[in-house]
Amino acid sequence: MNVLEMNNIKKSFNNHTLHVLQDISLNVAEGEVVAIIGPSGSGKSTLLRCATLLTEMDSGELLYLGDYAAKNDENGNSVYADKAALKKIRSHFGLVFQNFNLFPHYSVLKNLTDAQISVLGRSKEEAKQRAEVLLEKMGLADKGDAYPCQLSGGQQQRVAIARALAMDPKILFFDEPTSALDPELTGEILKVIRQLAEENMTMVIVTHEMAFARDVADRVIFMDGGVIVEQGDPQQVINHPQEERTRQFLSRFAQN
Repeated sequence: MNVLEMNNIKKSFNNHTLHVLQDISLNVAEGEVVAIIGPSGSGKSTLLRCATLLTEMDSGELLYLGDYAAKNDENGNSVYADKAALKKIRSHFGLVFQNFNLFPHYSVLKNLTDAQISVLGRSKEEAKQRAEVLLEKMGLADKGDAYPCQLSGGQQQRVAIARALAMDPKILFFDEPTSALDPELTGEILKVIRQLAEENMTMVIVTHEMAFARDVADRVIFMDGGVIVEQGDPQQVINHPQEERTRQFLSRFAQN
């Protein structure tokens, strides 16, 4: 079953003069890990923002578990579902940002429990138990009373992942989750994501970590210029790309 379906997505900015996404379609099956790679400005993050309802599409369809978040009207423009339907759909996904986006004035524990209580309707005790299980899983069992400013970047990102998981999403999106981290801290985040993949968590990961994408993803998508240039088996796409543009990108990447 597809957790996510995106059909013929188009998105422009600057009064339709800047075409960021050009007729992109993407399905993600339950338990699948999809890595999206490509140069800066290729549309990767905009695609994630459209998928997570942070940016409205100009046209195209967006579905979660078969329910429409948006579909085209008779003029070919995306029309979004009503507020109640979108609230339900938002409960299906979690998003981990580049820069953590933790509430700085909340403790780690409160960062994890607040939405559970207000959105999912869990009791304080239930939310706390779920938070503590996830913090232990992230190697942060002793950090519940700490504040984000007291944590390293890697620890903050692990808290952000735990916060997303606390909402029991059907699919988790990562927007370059290691880009704000020192190389030394990158490994601990990749280890967490690798563990989630082993647990069959459905994920879409925008990343510049090529070896990680090759080793962990079930499918790699290479984007450039707002289109999907190439996609397929990670070993094939990264080690033996078929398209010249993919080869150019990966050869430059290998040199850096």
